[in-house]
Amino acid sequence: MARTPAEQAILDAFGKYVRKLRKERSWTQEILAEHARLSRTYIGGIERGERNLAIINVNKLARALEENFAGYFPCRASQRRRR
Repeated sequence: MARTPAEQAILDAFGKYVRKLRKERSWTQEILAEHARLSRTYIGGIERGERNLAIINVNKLARALEENFAGYFPCRASQRRRR
């Protein structure tokens, strides 16, 4: 299933954010991968917006980077589905 432009924009923005945090620490992708216990190629895919991360992997990145990503994913009431 193809991603919508809005979905791709989310992945691109998150990847850029991860890259920014990594570079602020002067870490290579290999170093981040080691700290997060993920592969370097997976980190590269995240940074390029190619990977749709599982929440477990978002948590691994947050722990490795010592960042709280909770505020990164805003949820607007108008976007919520009502049952």
